[in-house]
Amino acid sequence: MKKVFLALCFVPSLCFAHNIKLNQVLPHVEVKNHGELILKGNDVVYEKWHTNKLQGKVRVIQAIAGRSAAKEMNAPLMAEITKQKFDEAFYQTTTIINQDDAMWGTGGFVKSSAQESKKEFNWSSLILDEKGSVAKKWQLNEESSIIIILDKASNVLFVNEGALSSDEIKNAISILKKQL
Repeated sequence: MKKVFLALCFVPSLCFAHNIKLNQVLPHVEVKNHGELILKGNDVVYEKWHTNKLQGKVRVIQAIAGRSAAKEMNAPLMAEITKQKFDEAFYQTTTIINQDDAMWGTGGFVKSSAQESKKEFNWSSLILDEKGSVAKKWQLNEESSIIIILDKASNVLFVNEGALSSDEIKNAISILKKQL
């Protein structure tokens, strides 16, 4: 049995799993290198960000590797959320981009892409994590995406790492509607 487990450990996603638990507060983490993108006129500036800032609204957290493939994993959920037009006074999507998990040589592109996204969607909550602090603290898989739904007190109501199935998307939307 030991040999089977050790053999499986060569597939990272089978050996390492996130440490986010349902019905518990999201583990606290702070992003000091870059952080939340804030618009000041036409410029984007960065402010330190931490998970305490998530309280007060129902949220979908999308933490993604700084790779287009990771962003695309849960694009269908993001499209469905956009269609729902949830009231921004009570709901917000927060996207955390792990710049440390970008393809070699593309970190600058990831940063400029995040800045352009913030300018286009100025109401969005966007965090650029240069050192991968969130992924390390939450033990996220590399090259992946995780979706977390939080209530107003930052309790985890839903968590899924990797691409969501159509049934999981329906479940996520249902949870959001119940909270709103």
